[in-house]
Amino acid sequence: MDINSLILIFIISLIANIFSAFSGGGAGLIQLPVLIFLGLPFSIALATHKVASVALGVGATLRHLKENTLERQFTFFILLCGLPGVILGANLVLKIPDRTAEIALGLLILGLGLYSARRRTLGQDYQPQHRNLTGMTTGGLVLFAIGILNGSLTSGTGLFVTLWLVRWFGLDYKRAVAYTLVLVGLFWNGAGAITLGMLSEIHWQWLPSLLLGSLLGGYIGAHLSITRGNRWIKRIFELITILVGLKLIWS
Repeated sequence: MDINSLILIFIISLIANIFSAFSGGGAGLIQLPVLIFLGLPFSIALATHKVASVALGVGATLRHLKENTLERQFTFFILLCGLPGVILGANLVLKIPDRTAEIALGLLILGLGLYSARRRTLGQDYQPQHRNLTGMTTGGLVLFAIGILNGSLTSGTGLFVTLWLVRWFGLDYKRAVAYTLVLVGLFWNGAGAITLGMLSEIHWQWLPSLLLGSLLGGYIGAHLSITRGNRWIKRIFELITILVGLKLIWS
């Protein structure tokens, strides 16, 4: 691959990850199809994308840690619930066809975006809820299910985590995006990347461009989400969810 193609991959990765870090997910909407279009088989493109997406989590983490908005116990709770699902999903993705699941997920994510658009005050204020045993158990089971989707599908599950944290646990969008980018982007995607790397193949030649674009895009997008506030994040979230949902349905 020539230098112009590597620069193109970097620019696309940068743009995709800026929007992803701003809204709480959706980098795979742009990044993964580009890798496939440039000639990588699906399984190799998916494994390569998962590795690159970890850099998104690193870039976003570097920016969000300055704000100190993450609660330690809640952070461990999300990791504990999601990581087993991610590993399970990554083991399933290479064994079963996922087109039906992608269509179902696309419809669900599209519905999430439309739901958020109809609820004008959703995620604008921090109002913790469902922190009792029943609420945490229900919330944890859903996070486990999202983890399975995260490990087995290509894009959009970070958006689902973001809205679930807003709707069920009462976080505002800024806090929910921070949790999603740090925990899903860094740890969930890291677990998925390791599992897929062991089961499939990674295209190492393209990774430097992808990693640099993801790292810078994650930091810039996280900075924008912090400085712009909940209303801007909500609007970008709704735009990205609708686009991701349509992409998964009509891919």
